[in-house]
Amino acid sequence: MAIFSRGKYSTLKTGVKRKMVIPDGSWVKCKKCSQTLYTERLEDNLQVCWCCGYHMPMTVAARIRQLSDKGSFQEYDTNLRSVDRLGFVDSKSYVDRLAENRKKSGADEAVCTGHATLNNIPFSLGVMDFNFMGASMGSVVGEKITRMIERATENGETAVLVTASGGARMQEGILSLMQMAKTSGALARHREKRLGYIVIMANPTYGGVSASFATLGDVILAEPGAMIGFAGPRVVQETTKSVLPEGFQTAEFLLNHGLIDRVVERKNLRKELAFLLDIFKKKI
Repeated sequence: MAIFSRGKYSTLKTGVKRKMVIPDGSWVKCKKCSQTLYTERLEDNLQVCWCCGYHMPMTVAARIRQLSDKGSFQEYDTNLRSVDRLGFVDSKSYVDRLAENRKKSGADEAVCTGHATLNNIPFSLGVMDFNFMGASMGSVVGEKITRMIERATENGETAVLVTASGGARMQEGILSLMQMAKTSGALARHREKRLGYIVIMANPTYGGVSASFATLGDVILAEPGAMIGFAGPRVVQETTKSVLPEGFQTAEFLLNHGLIDRVVERKNLRKELAFLLDIFKKKI
């Protein structure tokens, strides 16, 4: 009858209590459907919830692996780091914020750029890192993206950029806003050479980023449900004193209104990008 007298965590042989230990980070909750998801399976599914299809953020490293041939990515400009030109202080100094975000994200800046191949087709690739200050656009972000585009122009290759950003970096003031013109100028010179530029918009893409290099692509793709715009829906609604349409600023809404070219599920992005790179290589 011992089996009927066991404690909740006891064993039949020893009677020693044992607690189930779940390692930190083994499970995550989907922000859309609140389903609890197993982390390892989620990684295998490219950070897409298999219950509702919600596309969660990807790390820069995972995004590079998804969009390029194994081992082909060679990073550009690893020595560039933001500095506090304005001596900016809000609740804490800009210097402290930079240090905090470098430690938290493990990255030196909010964008990683480099050279890669996909199906042996060479191209320049940039991936914005939302974990670093919301991937806000500062001087170094603008400089790295500009240099990436200029190298693509020089090499006669397509440039590809994955965007995810809250907009311009307020701690750099006008220096941040100047990056809109600088990146746009580099893209204009790139286009003069009849070279391709592909944008992949992830959630969210806002502010000065959406008002410059994110919406200047020859082909603009977006992930399902990605929020895209200049100001957030709440700000727009309060400013215009109007009721916004359902789905306002979602990728699907903007596809229907002509801002983007295609909404592509993450599992199909690699194939889609390979197809586009081949088209631009042939300059059809």
